[in-house]
Order: sequence, then structure tokens, then C-alpha cells
Amino acid sequence: MTAPSHGPLAGVRVVELAGIGPGPFAAMLLADLGADVVRVDRPGGAGLGIDPARDLTNRNKRSVLVDLKAGDGPARVLDLAERADILIEGYRPGVAERLGVGPDACHARNPRLVYGRMTGWGQGGPLAPRAGHDISYLAVSGTLSMIGRADEPPTVPANLLGDYAGGSLYLVAGVLAALHHARSEGGAGQVVDAAVADGAAHLATMLHGMLDAGAWQDRRGTNLLDGGCPFYGSYRTSDGQYMAVGALEQRFYDEFARLLGLGEAAALRDDPARWGELRDAVAARFATRTRAEWTALFEPADACVSPVLSMREAPAHPHLAARST
Repeated sequence: MTAPSHGPLAGVRVVELAGIGPGPFAAMLLADLGADVVRVDRPGGAGLGIDPARDLTNRNKRSVLVDLKAGDGPARVLDLAERADILIEGYRPGVAERLGVGPDACHARNPRLVYGRMTGWGQGGPLAPRAGHDISYLAVSGTLSMIGRADEPPTVPANLLGDYAGGSLYLVAGVLAALHHARSEGGAGQVVDAAVADGAAHLATMLHGMLDAGAWQDRRGTNLLDGGCPFYGSYRTSDGQYMAVGALEQRFYDEFARLLGLGEAAALRDDPARWGELRDAVAARFATRTRAEWTALFEPADACVSPVLSMREAPAHPHLAARST
């Protein structure tokens, strides 16, 4: 898995202090964009990872093995930081400083270095020193409360929404903005503090506005975009598979209702008090055919209806295959 020699970040040098989750994913994104990423691995590995040969977040990276607790460990990392543009670490607050590779030590060697810090809770605040995982940060940020059915516990969205959307993507945006500043006239390096809890809360910006405007209920499974709406959700087919429906706008809904064969039940769209009846009618129709049959019917139409594919099925979908997704 060697670094690419092209891309918009060609020539940008990144040091990644190996960890798990959002830090490695952020470094992978930078490598995918052409940056030269050197991953500093610890003896014995990360402790919660898969076989490194099968870990796709290692792609396009080079690797060196450094024991930061050994006598020469910190000096070796500082040598790398001196020649780097970006450094990414995902330790708990204070750990990098105790190891001798914190921001002050790195900036003493390289004042223009962008020092990216990826944590769950951030560098400050009451929970900053506490352990956590994706689900912890989603829970406290209010984001987890939005996901799932009204009468069931919140649904866990793997670790995609917190670690990667609220963590990695915000870290990448932050370090690239800081890199732009560092390379501008009079610019300097800086520390980017990216916290999954902050990012997860920020992702809900539009919904907080809707809540404040009275257009969103602070209860999951009761709103337009959280499964409360019968024409925005998933339905079981006759072969035990599922179809996803997103027919929000009237013109898409009309086509959806026509192809599904809803008949008079389609008019229930305009009466939220009868959405339960509409949901039952939609479910009953989807239960009459297989996923493949419904896919063939809806695919040529602008009805915003798609098959729910598994991870192994998705790469073979014609659209994803055509784009090498």
C-alpha cells in the first residue's frame, strides 16, 4: 500500500500516529487525495484492529515502527514532524504531551506544522479525560436520540455517523483549512481540535433549526426524515428483502403511488393523522412482489425508490460499478 504520486495534495507530507477509528480514516482520505502519509505504528499494534493487510484505511500509506516509550522514540517522531506539513494523533488529552510529541514539542521543531488532534470529547470540558466510543458521543450530542422507531430503543448506525462523519471529515476539513493558512503569507502552524461529539452535534444543524421553528418534534420516528413519514422509509418485500422509499416531493410521490398501485390510499399523504393507514397500505403493496421485481419497476422512474443492498451486493450495482465506487 504505497503512497500515490498524484492528486491535489501531492507533495503534502503527513505523519499519522497510529490509532483506531476516525484518525486512520482521516489520514486515509488525505492519502487518497495524494498526500504522502507515513503511519507511525506502535509495537504490538493498535489492540482493536483487524489484520493490517486487510485494513483498507492503511491504503496509500507508508509505515514505520516506533516505540514512543523507548528512549529514542519521541526523537524519531519529532524528526518526522520537522519535515511534515500535517501530524494527526488520536490520543486522550495530555497523552501526546507526556510522550514528548505534543504540539509544543513539534512546533519547536516545525512552526508551520498543522497538528491535528482527533478525540471523542475534545481537548477540554468535563468529559475530555473520559473513555468513550462512537455510540457514547452520539448519545450525549443528541444525535442518537433521533435514529430509530418511536416505540423502540435508538438504532445504532454502526460507527459511521460519529467516528467518520462527525470525526474524520471534520478533522480533514480543519487540517486542510489550517494548512492553507500555514502556507499563506505570514501564516503559521496551529492545533486543530476535532471532537466526534462536536461534529455529531454540528451535523444536526438543520434539524436544530427545524426544532426551533416548530417543524421538528424532539421525538424520534415522528418526523418527515426520521421514519415517521410513510413515504420516507423502508419496506419489506415478499422475499424478505427491503425497498427504500424517499418520495417526499409531490411529483415524486405521485409517480411512486402510481407504480406501487396505491389507489385511493395515496390521498392519505395529506393527512398526517392517517399516516398509519398509509404506511399499512404501502407495506401491503410491497409485500406482494420480490425486491428484484420492484426494482425493475421503479428503476426507470423518478419516484425515489431504491433496493436496499447489502455490503456484498452494493459493489455489483450497475451505477456503482460504472463509477468504480
